[in-house]
Amino acid sequence: MSHNLPPKSPFGARNPSLYQLNTRVWLTEIRQNGALKATLDDLDLSTLPHRFDWYWFLSVWQTGETGQSISRQHPGWLQEFRRTLPDLAERDIAGSGFAVTAYNCHKDLGGNAALARLKDRVHALGSRLMLDFVPNHMAIDHPWVNEHPDYFIQGTADDIAAAPQNYIALTLDNGDQKIFAHGRDPYFDGWCDTLQLDYANPALQDAMIAILLDLADRCDGLRCDMAMLVLPEIFERTWGRACEPFWSRAIAAVKSRRPDFCFMAEVYWDLEWELQQQGFDYTYDKRLYDRLRERQVHAAREHLYAGVDYQKHMVRFLENHDEARASVIFPHEMQKAAAVISYLAPGMRFFHQGQFEGKRIKISPHLVRGPEESVDQNIRAFYAGLLEALDGEVVRNGDWRLLAGNSAWQGNFTNEDFIAYAWSAPGSDIIERLVVVNYAPHHSQCYIPIPLGNYQQNVVVLKDQLSDRIYERNAWQMRDPGLYVELGPWQAQIFKLESALQSQAQKQTVGGSNGHGR
Repeated sequence: MSHNLPPKSPFGARNPSLYQLNTRVWLTEIRQNGALKATLDDLDLSTLPHRFDWYWFLSVWQTGETGQSISRQHPGWLQEFRRTLPDLAERDIAGSGFAVTAYNCHKDLGGNAALARLKDRVHALGSRLMLDFVPNHMAIDHPWVNEHPDYFIQGTADDIAAAPQNYIALTLDNGDQKIFAHGRDPYFDGWCDTLQLDYANPALQDAMIAILLDLADRCDGLRCDMAMLVLPEIFERTWGRACEPFWSRAIAAVKSRRPDFCFMAEVYWDLEWELQQQGFDYTYDKRLYDRLRERQVHAAREHLYAGVDYQKHMVRFLENHDEARASVIFPHEMQKAAAVISYLAPGMRFFHQGQFEGKRIKISPHLVRGPEESVDQNIRAFYAGLLEALDGEVVRNGDWRLLAGNSAWQGNFTNEDFIAYAWSAPGSDIIERLVVVNYAPHHSQCYIPIPLGNYQQNVVVLKDQLSDRIYERNAWQMRDPGLYVELGPWQAQIFKLESALQSQAQKQTVGGSNGHGR
């Protein structure tokens, strides 16, 4: 039987993995270990916990003294920094990596030459390099403030009097005084170390596209900060100014040169589909994260009923530099269940430095040092098993489907606590992986009808990749009434499905066998 197979993904896999690194904190750790100085050249990629398709190095761009000074004096931020680092010193505060003064690699990190070498080293691993792009704003001391003040939203004396937290008066090099708006999310006060870019100005849009074209030569993809803020409807709602669409034109310009370049959007407010239509390859799935965090299993499952064409462009995560640490939000067993649900769904699998070790303290992007924390060996062991399961070819490049669980007996509604998936090779109807999660604080039971397709054997062997358990089940009963599943609170299983003949051949090859689970 022939199948029309999907095209190979330009991003290493149809469902690639990404690991976010806090570049400046990692370099500080190297200096603390005795190095007089450390640049990107000193980052030893062989020490990373796994090989991922993508490495996102946070905060490599040049920042300025003004942003650093603001970070070191802002009372609210200082309170946060001291919670993170009780022994906080001024040198720990470098300023936000999102208050960019130039899209050149920071001089303290080794400059553009060191960044180019880092890219080569990432490629040597068979992986790709992702960096930041901040479309909404620039640092207060960006050269454009003097060279092109019209690139920024400007205000009036009335504006700054009414909302001083959202505006700043600056004296330009030529002696002119102007009032500028801080970069802002419409639901919060402005970021006081930034100025808001004016997307109603076509010249500004052209200048930002020129930056993107330059960045496309220096990395393989960009994580675009708060990407929805420059959508015309959001920009007009925030600033009362109409603008032309930016993303569709900008992404098309870059992809005309580099069709394999990847755009990943940080996006909220249910605008993921809109940004995918504008050309983004991947969009944050904050909605799934929130529903898992809030223990809303029904809502999470409903979210996963969305079309695969939408879901395969989602970025699944349990933490990142903006969110609280997963080990704070999710108790141990709940975190494991949430991780299996998130990372065995289709799309990009996004992991954050420190997540595998169970770290609990979030580090602000203004800081270049993190606190010392012990490793949670339980969490580390879990993620080691999960990453091994995610390395399987079928979950990297195969076809996914959501399965439904039926009531185990009349009056038992705990089937609603389950989320279950099946994975098969592209174009195949033979299931190779079965994922079952009880996302509830109690025991739950259900029957899950398994669409085994043309599976010819009478017995199916299910090997749980998160434990050493092996089960044998009747293939016809797995189809109807379904596989009976009973799991404890927050319990998850990732089954590798084999025929009894396949399993027996493997036992003979290794010279032994495991006992059968019941």
